[in-house]
Formats: sequence, C-alpha cells, structure tokens
Amino acid sequence: MTGWQALVTIIGLALITLLTRSAFHLPEQEVQIPRWLQQGLRHAPLAALMAVVVPEIVLSQGQLISTWRDARLYATAAAVGYYFWRRDMLGTIVTGMVVMLALRLGLGW
Repeated sequence: MTGWQALVTIIGLALITLLTRSAFHLPEQEVQIPRWLQQGLRHAPLAALMAVVVPEIVLSQGQLISTWRDARLYATAAAVGYYFWRRDMLGTIVTGMVVMLALRLGLGW
C-alpha cells in the first residue's frame, strides 16, 4: 500500500466513522423506536458480555473442558454465589479472583 492509498483509506474510515456516529444527532426530532425494539436493546449489553465471558469459562484451547479440576469453574461458582448473597459487583470480582488464584497457585490447577 502506498502512502496515498493509506491516506485515502484513513480519510475514508474517518468520514464513515463521523457519519455513522453523527447519524443520531442529525434528525431534528427524536426518532421513535418501537417498544419491542427498546425491550430487546435492554438485553444487548448483557448478551455481548456473556458472549465474551462464557467461552473463557468453558473452553480451553478451543475445546470444551473435560475435567472438573479447572479453577475457572470454581471461581465462577464462588463469584455467582457471592453476587446472589450480597449483590455487590466489586465483591463478586474479588471473590472470583481470590478463589481462582488460590486454586491455581495453591493446587496448581
């Protein structure tokens, strides 16, 4: 890719980004979104988070884990249990990390 091609690509990507991000500010009145779409969009962040987190918990080297001797499973169970007990996000993260580190460093899992 030559310097000019790189420059044209960067400018093109900047314009596309500017256009797509400013599309919400261009209409003079608020765009009405159907109720069913609003309900669906409420779950989008949780679905995206689950799509990232769940494979990290149940997969190892692209394969389903085949043993119960995996620190991630116990850390997840402890974190979920703590969350339902206290409803505290920071404590949930700390609990999961403490259990995982204890099993990994202490037992070598």
